[in-house]
Amino acid sequence: MTYFFVFLFLGMMTYICVYAYQNKEVMINNSYNAGQQILVAQNRRGSIMSRDGEVLAETTVGPDGSETRTYPYDSLFSHVVGYSTKGKTGIESRMNYYLIQSNIPITEKMNNGMLEKKNSGDNVYTTLDVKLQEAANRALGVYEGAIIATDPRTGEVLAMVSKPDFNPNEIADIWEELLEDDESGLLLNRAAQGLYPPGSTFKIVTALEYIRENPSNYTDYGFTCNGAVNIDGSRIQCYHGVNHGKVDFAKSFAKSCNASYANMGTRLDINSFGTTLDKLLFGKPLPFELESAVSRIQIKEDMTTEEQMQTAIGQGETVVSPLHMNMITCAIANDGVLRHLYVVDRVENANGAVIKRFSSSGTTKMMSEQEAGILQGLMREVVETGTGTKLLDKPYTAAGKTGSAEYNSERDSHAWFTGFAPVEDPEICVTVLIEGAGSGSDYAVPMARRVFDAYFDMKE
Repeated sequence: MTYFFVFLFLGMMTYICVYAYQNKEVMINNSYNAGQQILVAQNRRGSIMSRDGEVLAETTVGPDGSETRTYPYDSLFSHVVGYSTKGKTGIESRMNYYLIQSNIPITEKMNNGMLEKKNSGDNVYTTLDVKLQEAANRALGVYEGAIIATDPRTGEVLAMVSKPDFNPNEIADIWEELLEDDESGLLLNRAAQGLYPPGSTFKIVTALEYIRENPSNYTDYGFTCNGAVNIDGSRIQCYHGVNHGKVDFAKSFAKSCNASYANMGTRLDINSFGTTLDKLLFGKPLPFELESAVSRIQIKEDMTTEEQMQTAIGQGETVVSPLHMNMITCAIANDGVLRHLYVVDRVENANGAVIKRFSSSGTTKMMSEQEAGILQGLMREVVETGTGTKLLDKPYTAAGKTGSAEYNSERDSHAWFTGFAPVEDPEICVTVLIEGAGSGSDYAVPMARRVFDAYFDMKE
């Protein structure tokens, strides 16, 4: 019995030690853990930096020794960097464990202890680019919505803008006002946490499913658009009732013909469609280190014709985040494989020594290389002859898909664009969502163009 209880005790101790090591970040970040307060008392919170070393958040010390968390770019990075007053959000929350640590040499710590000085905390370097963030912010302007720019080859998030925004330097002063605000969603990161009907950007998904069900003859598809389609008593109208005439598979996509895609949607196998949606991460937590929303779509055996048609054109019960649409676009640009997005590159101590490096957490194969190649061609045709022609006549080539997603009975619509450039070897994916703006081709495409322009200008 003695040996049994000794063995049991040792087993429990081993389990507790292993658990504590594997979950050290969660345990330290727990508000009930006094260890966090000890670290905060010993160390001055580290800085958050851009990819090129610009300070995005830092702790300043006043003459009286008081500490203030400051954000030099005010509202520019408000949602993605977050704040650490009145709770923590964004990178401030995700990297709190590292920001309150100090990995300076032990001799410096001993010296600081004798002088009753705090240790300099570790600094977090992000993948965010200040110039690209500024370009995205200017592009979005006074509109509410989101823009996200990523590198499909690596999974790096280069820019993430959400509006309306706020100044994290003033969060303590406006906190009570924010608590009483039930409408603006000022603190919501619309890029990652906002859920919207995808509208015609979802035709990327519908097209992929149709290709999978008709791999050898999808190009034989044809439809005559008269501005609307009536099937089993259900009517779907093209945007503003535009008559597209005779369209094939590629032209249906390029011209974003609702009638054609509604017709296409009634031909899809529901079970197969469900499998495709599962591979594209619908209904699943997204592989991203910051808090993000789960996209929703209703697929069931007994779907009515109306529901099938609405789903095929990205309406009905379907809602997605700009982040999710960007991930699907990244997979297309990267030959079918999504490199999981990430926003933190590394942690350094105050002396510049690298403590830990981060990279993409993994990959998800969303489609075959052949399927991705077909979608790349379709998205290129959108820019060449379809709804994305405002991206023509640039030094770079671009591909994408526009969307105008209706969200109320008045037929007001959100403007969407998601795409990549250059077509030959994609380096950047840009997704734009503008709340209530109207047409994606009129509003979202020009905004995406400004972000693409800024990216390629920086390379010269």
